[in-house]
Amino acid sequence: MPKAMWNGAVIAQANADEVEIVDENVYFPPSAVNFSLLQESSHHTVCSWKGTADYYSVKVDGKINENAAWLYRAPKDAAKEIAGYIAFWKGVKVES
Repeated sequence: MPKAMWNGAVIAQANADEVEIVDENVYFPPSAVNFSLLQESSHHTVCSWKGTADYYSVKVDGKINENAAWLYRAPKDAAKEIAGYIAFWKGVKVES
């Protein structure tokens, strides 16, 4: 069961058949994410084949991991399976 953890908290957890793996990143469905631990960021990046990514910072016990989660709200057709799914990096541990 894949899960994402940071600073001792589980940020996301889902069954293996519910996640999408793209470019070696695990994308969790929104229903599997604890949004109370995320705060929207103004940071954005653009991928040539996925589109524009919006970011969240992760906040646990008063500590903030800036821009440690991202999603593609309206990805290009080549990545439509990850629309709205959340992925993590920057020290967030993702276990399969």
